[in-house]
Amino acid sequence: MTERESPAHPLKVAVVGAGPAGFYSAAQLLSGKALQGDVRVDLFDRLPTPYGLVRFGVAPDHPKIKTVIKAYDKVAVKDGFRFFGGVEIGEDVEHQELADRYDAVIYTTGASHDRRLGIPGEDLPGSVAATDFVAWYNGHPDAKDLSFDLSCKRAVVIGNGNVAVDVARMLALTPDELKVTDTADHAIEALSGSEIEEIVVLGRRGLAQAAFTTPELRELGELEDADIVVSPEDVELDEGSRNWLERDGADAREQKNVALATEYSTRTPEGRKRRIVLRFLASPVKIVGEERVEGIEVVRNELVADDDGWLSARPTSETETIECGLVLRSIGYRGRPLPGVPFDDQRATINNLDGRVLDPETAEPIPGLYTAGWVKRGPSGIIGTNKKCANDTIAQLVADLEAGKLPTPPKHDDDIAPLVAERAPRHVDYAGWKRIDEHEVALGEPQGRPRVKLVDVDEMLRVAHAGAAAD
Repeated sequence: MTERESPAHPLKVAVVGAGPAGFYSAAQLLSGKALQGDVRVDLFDRLPTPYGLVRFGVAPDHPKIKTVIKAYDKVAVKDGFRFFGGVEIGEDVEHQELADRYDAVIYTTGASHDRRLGIPGEDLPGSVAATDFVAWYNGHPDAKDLSFDLSCKRAVVIGNGNVAVDVARMLALTPDELKVTDTADHAIEALSGSEIEEIVVLGRRGLAQAAFTTPELRELGELEDADIVVSPEDVELDEGSRNWLERDGADAREQKNVALATEYSTRTPEGRKRRIVLRFLASPVKIVGEERVEGIEVVRNELVADDDGWLSARPTSETETIECGLVLRSIGYRGRPLPGVPFDDQRATINNLDGRVLDPETAEPIPGLYTAGWVKRGPSGIIGTNKKCANDTIAQLVADLEAGKLPTPPKHDDDIAPLVAERAPRHVDYAGWKRIDEHEVALGEPQGRPRVKLVDVDEMLRVAHAGAAAD
C-alpha cells in the first residue's frame, strides 16, 4: 500500500467513462487498499446518466444483473469522488486539459460501435447492427429516434454470443413479458406489435464453440410463447469438437451448452406464436434484396483444427438463401478513437500494454495515461470481469507512482469544475443523476416496472436541474 507524502498535495485522477470499468477504477483508488492519504477521483461521462453498459447494454429482462449499481452508488458517496455527467472529453474538455490538471487520466469508455460483416448488401434497409437495436430497446438517447421494421415474418441474428441471444429473446418476448421491464416505452410499443414469427440465430462455428453462457441459452427454452428449435444435425459433434470438449482446460460451460442444446433438439414444437431456431456452422456471404432486405445467403462451414487443436470454420461449397426481412449482426463491439489518445485501429482498442497507454512512435508508456475495460482489452467477459481489469490497471498506476514516474501536471492546483461549468453549464453531478433516477423509478412504480427510462437528454437535464433548484 502506498501512502501519499502530504495531504496538501492530493493524488488527482480523472476517469473518463462512467460504466463498470470506470466505477471499479474509482472504487480501487478510493478504497484505501492501494493508496492511503488524500486521493480524489473525478468521473466523467458524456451522458447525464452513469453506469454505461449496465444501463444501456444489459437486457431489460435481466434486472438482477443491474443490482450491481448498488456497489457503484457506494463509490459515489466516498470522500474525494465527483461525477461530471453530460461532459464529453474531446468536445467540451480536451484530453490535454485533463492531463494538465490530473496526476493520471484513465480512459474507460467501453466499446460501443459494431463490427461489420463486410459482405454485399450489408447496407440495405433492414440490415442493422445489434448494437443499435440493443441501444434502442434500452433507451439510449443516441438511439431514441431509430426505428426497425418488425412487419416481416422472419428475422436473422448473426452471432453466437450473449448479445445475439439477448436480441433473439427480446424479439420473442410477449407484451406481458415486456411490460414489467425497464425496456424503453417506444420499444415496448414496437415489439408488442411485431409480426415476426421466427428468429434464426446463426453461429459461424459449431455448438461446442458457441460463446453464449448456459443461463442465456436456458432462458431461450423458458419463454412464455416461443418454441426453441435445434436440429439434431447441429448437435452431432464431429471428432474435432469432441476433442475440443475433452481438451485440457476445457470450459465446463461448453459441455453444459452442448447438453442443453441436445435436449432442445429432442423437443417437439408446441405451435407457439414464435420460434427461435439455433443454427451452427453457417456464415453469411451476401444479404439479398432490391430496395431492402429480402433474404440472406449463407454458406455451410466445416471445422478444421490447427496444430494446437484450435478449431476454425472453413466454408464448403454448400450454400442456401434464408428468406427474411430483418438481419441483425452481432459479431462484436469496437472501441472508438478519442482525440489525443493513441488508438489501435486493428484491435479497436486504446493502444496499451496492461493498461498503460503506449506512445505509437516509441512504444513506451505515456506517463500518467491509462485505460481499463473493453476499450483496453476488447469486448470480452462479463460485467464483473471489469473489476479485475480495473484493479490491474490501478496496480500499474500505483507502481508508477511508487517509482516516481507520474508526471507533474502544470495546473495541478486548478480545479476542473470552473472549466466544466463554462464549457458544459448544464452538466449533471451525482445528486442530479439521483434526481433523474428517482424520477424514473417513480414513473415506473404505478406500472409495476423497475423504472420508465427518460430517453431525451434535454428532459434528463430538466429533471436534474429542476430538482437542484427545488433543493
